[in-house]
Amino acid sequence: MKEEDKPVDVEDPSIRYNPIMTDADMAMIKDPAYREISERFYNNPDYFSEVFARAWFKLTHRDLGPKSRYLGTDVPSENLIWQDPIPSVDYTLSQQDISNLKQQLLKSGLSSAELIATAWDSARTFRGSDYRGGANGARIRLAPQKDWEGNEPERLQKVLNVLQAFQSGLDKKISTADLIVLGGIAAVEKAARDAGVEITVPFTSGRGDATQELTDIDSFEPLEAIHDGYRNWLKKDYIVSPEELMLDRTQLMGLTAPEMTVLVGGLRVLGANHAGTKHGVLTDREGILTNDFFVNLTDMANSWKPAGKHVYEICDRKTGAVKWTATRVDLVFGSNSILRSYAEVYAQDDSKEKFVRDFVKAWTKVMNADLFDLK
Repeated sequence: MKEEDKPVDVEDPSIRYNPIMTDADMAMIKDPAYREISERFYNNPDYFSEVFARAWFKLTHRDLGPKSRYLGTDVPSENLIWQDPIPSVDYTLSQQDISNLKQQLLKSGLSSAELIATAWDSARTFRGSDYRGGANGARIRLAPQKDWEGNEPERLQKVLNVLQAFQSGLDKKISTADLIVLGGIAAVEKAARDAGVEITVPFTSGRGDATQELTDIDSFEPLEAIHDGYRNWLKKDYIVSPEELMLDRTQLMGLTAPEMTVLVGGLRVLGANHAGTKHGVLTDREGILTNDFFVNLTDMANSWKPAGKHVYEICDRKTGAVKWTATRVDLVFGSNSILRSYAEVYAQDDSKEKFVRDFVKAWTKVMNADLFDLK
């Protein structure tokens, strides 16, 4: 190569050197697809500058979550699909509106378990690592989330059809996202009331409904749940144990160990297990928000016996009769010393109301995780 054709040093133009290229560099000119892109950039410097600026902006802002979290005067006005944009709503709900809606949702023909599971599946996608996912936007009704195995597509579609019909009959337009969360809240309140505890679960309206056009299907694939210890579901066997996978999900959702404990115990007795399985439903009063899960888990009159892959039988210690079945995720709250200490608190006779109130507090935290204006 002639001296004058050699590239100059970026800091000292008087220095020239022979270019060194890696395989990745050579691919830009040897691979036909990359070559076409490279030539496009070469022939149009302005286009290259714009594409580079957009790519750099995405690289440095991807973990900030939706644009609603951005601050300052330089926030771009353009809505970029990778920012998971959600249309804003133009309605407000009074306390009377909320009360009426909850009563109507409980009479919609959907079971409490269906309302609770749908609200949970919609909200559990939130990730504190990059502030993506959550109930806002109701993307659970869009591809790819509506087809995820963990969301039970057939059951989910039934719930969405009922909510859509319910929504169309309302005097004012209310987002599906708000209705999904409110339906779960109504069911939790009823379950607490049936357990003898009167409590109002906090609800904040204002969630919008995302559209399929505003949803980047490929970028949502990594959010798919391959497990959900809270609903006692595992897509397949992994090297990592089910209880460890649950810990990973818990930290992504920003939950503490006590919050994890109370949510698992509550969701079990509420009958929110995936596909209606009965593992870990340690109660004869399914659907009522009792502390039975913890009472029976810690009862020394019971023993645990392996009954298959990750599955155990809980038997009467004297007679050997099988009372319930449970998974490793269930029994870790009895075998791990720290988690057992939390379980024993909720198993106490005088902790029934505390259990309900702690469950509601943790539930609300999950439902509102992506409402950043509240923080």
